[in-house]
Amino acid sequence: MNNVQTPFYFGGVASVTASLFSHPGDLIKVRLQTYRGEMKSVLSVLFGIYRTEGIFGYFNGLSANILRQGTYSTVRFGVYEAIRDRYKNKNGNVSMHVSLTGGMIGGALGGCVGNPSDVALVRMQNDNKLPENMRRNYKNVFDGIFRIYREEGFKALYNGFGPNIGLSVVMTATQVGTYDLFKQMLVYFGMSGSSTQTHLASSILASLVAATAVSPIDVAKTRIMDSKTKVYSGLFDALIRIPREEKFIALFKGWTPAFLRLAPHTIIMFLVLERMKAGYIRYQEKGGKLLLQ
Repeated sequence: MNNVQTPFYFGGVASVTASLFSHPGDLIKVRLQTYRGEMKSVLSVLFGIYRTEGIFGYFNGLSANILRQGTYSTVRFGVYEAIRDRYKNKNGNVSMHVSLTGGMIGGALGGCVGNPSDVALVRMQNDNKLPENMRRNYKNVFDGIFRIYREEGFKALYNGFGPNIGLSVVMTATQVGTYDLFKQMLVYFGMSGSSTQTHLASSILASLVAATAVSPIDVAKTRIMDSKTKVYSGLFDALIRIPREEKFIALFKGWTPAFLRLAPHTIIMFLVLERMKAGYIRYQEKGGKLLLQ
């Protein structure tokens, strides 16, 4: 790892870039998670969206995803990297407990900031699955947030706050935190820390860990955020009732699209981030300065 500190918002920019490519997978995951009862296959949802909504149906809620990544990921990366850089050793490496703790703190703060856009995102992605008389028909993320506030009150913007914080904590620790740990491990075994192969392998390994760790919380969060009425009293109620009422495997509904969405998202995000950091370091070495550091 390089000891040069890079701007805090690089993580947010990289995440927004990745979301442009991973959004269709995220939408399919949400649709699968909100089905109750019989399990649907990824392909049935994939072709069902195309049949009823067309190619643009895969991008429902994209504005909300961009805003969410721009807020949530900017904060979580900024906080995580500040903690990591504060406690890394003289070789530029970071211990597991610092990496995971930094990820948890960054995820919690990012989840707080990103919750309103996340509520709008889930609703916009799932809207066309509902009967016409139940659809919200938000024009964009700002219309969605304004209408949620006007029609349901400020509190509704923080529907699923507990599950979302739990998800953000686990996601950042297992995605961002383990990326650095896997990268350090691969460097230890002889790979170059600046090579694309190392970044690619670290991203895939982090995606596998993250997709599995967050799935139960993600299913519970999606169910809570998608409901106008209070179906579950909270995260733990949802985590208990979903497997009891629908089988344990229901906690992993949407795992395949979640991984298929998370792996490309994580790969693109970290490849973009690593390139931005390398470019910034070269630019700084030549005496250049960014307007916003």
